[in-house]
Amino acid sequence: MAAVDLAHHPGHLARRLQQAHHLLWNTMVSEEITSPQFAVLNALVDEPGLDQRTVGERVGLDRSTIAEVISRLGRRGLLDKVRDPQDGRRFLLRLTDDGLRTHRKLSVRTARMNQVFLAPLSAAEQTQFLDLLRRVSDAAEGLRNPVEPLVAQP
Repeated sequence: MAAVDLAHHPGHLARRLQQAHHLLWNTMVSEEITSPQFAVLNALVDEPGLDQRTVGERVGLDRSTIAEVISRLGRRGLLDKVRDPQDGRRFLLRLTDDGLRTHRKLSVRTARMNQVFLAPLSAAEQTQFLDLLRRVSDAAEGLRNPVEPLVAQP
């Protein structure tokens, strides 16, 4: 039996892409703050006062992962948890001043990193690539609790 051509396997290509992203992130953005942690900071800059579940949904992290990310950011002093006055079981999240400064600094670095990451593509290809990645990512969210198979719509 012949070897499978992994150049046509999306999972293999996604893993290679993730490896490249991880290398660039650690080199150009931060060795301390991860990409998912930055996504949480970014969500809270955009919408301060969200609860943990909603932040997880916004950035595409499952319940256990978002709990750990929130915990790490809290220990670093980048966000505060405040009990929701409407629902005492829920905590609302807000960035601290240090969290806002960190987000600002990392935003500049992520913009530079994205330029390097997408440099092999023309501007039009970058737009198309990001659109296609978004479509596949959005569809893949349904795999967490699949009700029916994912089928491309005509």
